[in-house]
Amino acid sequence: MTTSSQRNTRDGFPPGLPEQLSGPAVWRQADLPAPADLVSALTPLDLAELAAATAPWHARVEADPGALNHLTPSAFPLPTLAPKLAAWRRELLHGRGFILARGLPLQDWGRRFAAVAFYGLGVHLGQPRPQNAEGHLLGHVRDLGLSSDDPNVRVYQTHERQTFHTDSADIVGLLCLQTARSGGESALVSSAAVYNELRRRRPDLAQLLFQPLAMDRRGEVPPGGKPYFEIPIFHWFAGQFSAFYQRQYFDSAQRFADAPRLTAEHVAALDFLDSLMEEPHQQFTMSLTPGDLQFVNNHTILHDRTAFDDWPNPQRRRHLLRLWLAPIDARPLPPVFALRYGSVELGKRGGVAMPESGGVMPLPAEGSDFPKAP
Repeated sequence: MTTSSQRNTRDGFPPGLPEQLSGPAVWRQADLPAPADLVSALTPLDLAELAAATAPWHARVEADPGALNHLTPSAFPLPTLAPKLAAWRRELLHGRGFILARGLPLQDWGRRFAAVAFYGLGVHLGQPRPQNAEGHLLGHVRDLGLSSDDPNVRVYQTHERQTFHTDSADIVGLLCLQTARSGGESALVSSAAVYNELRRRRPDLAQLLFQPLAMDRRGEVPPGGKPYFEIPIFHWFAGQFSAFYQRQYFDSAQRFADAPRLTAEHVAALDFLDSLMEEPHQQFTMSLTPGDLQFVNNHTILHDRTAFDDWPNPQRRRHLLRLWLAPIDARPLPPVFALRYGSVELGKRGGVAMPESGGVMPLPAEGSDFPKAP
């Protein structure tokens, strides 16, 4: 049987898709500058301006946690930082696809003040989007003692390796509050570079990843929706290549009897894709330390986090804050993305579209920040 998707392809690939992609978003480790040259340091002047913009919002949020829902770029002025943030945005949307920044003074500011500052920086890059069924616009990435074997658990809520994946938004931002005792390193790969290698070595498998596959919603089912949706991993739309991937969720969708089955050929394609991303020369790796910021374009980058061993003291356990952002000037996306993004409208897409998602804003507990190691 020939599907409508297959009828619109040539030899299994979308029309106009180059056999090998090129451009700044197509990179391997050797193509990048030295890690130290990739870091954007926040200067004392940057931090002073950021603190001045944050202070009134921090006071408002302490009195009313919902106040942060009304924070906008114009209400969070950063005139000196604006050129740097504009350069970050260009690099994310039109360059290599990721930013690593360093320098938020968490010991001086505290976690709650830093969280408001992080949110304020984020709104200058895109509109925050809800990350879960509770409507959280500011997410918490930490081990909740759960297991990914539970099909309603998302992997970031565990200490397990996440494997290379994309999040359900144009841009994902992270602020590191606390590191684990060991592990938890971050790794990035260029999805276009991986596609190039897959098509060069196994074009028969590469073409299969342009076909829709069932992906598990992991319990976050919109009203009237199915517990899974169907979406390709690779996309060629409006002259741009994008990827959408989380292997565990494609696998766990097979628990639903009415979900389309993964064939042996599909499994072979997924396995080979995973093996390519495991090749060290494809990866850029980094260890986020407290005060570090990472922003990633989910359409051009797949990101991973290694498994970690955490501290027994709850106040020392690994903890990152997360933003999902929708820039108004991001790339166009094919209509199928609306099945997960809720919409493909620029600035209003991405996140988890659930009822009663009013923009809940859970700030981190202040606690006893950064106790010294014994």
